[in-house]
Amino acid sequence: MKKNIGIFDKVFRIIIGLAILILGIIYNSWLGLIGLVPIVTALLGRCPAYSPFGISTCKAKETKNNGK
Repeated sequence: MKKNIGIFDKVFRIIIGLAILILGIIYNSWLGLIGLVPIVTALLGRCPAYSPFGISTCKAKETKNNGK
């Protein structure tokens, strides 16, 4: 499974996910569980919604072929 989420994207997703969870607790709503989605995708480093579009926020590592 190839990772397609970079460090900035991970931090952003965790912050947003925690905010949604906290709002769910404050307002006593089960909809706060939606905050788990960005947290889980951040922890896994992979976003299924990015895959069909070929989006990746990871920095590309340049590797030299060295004739191999």
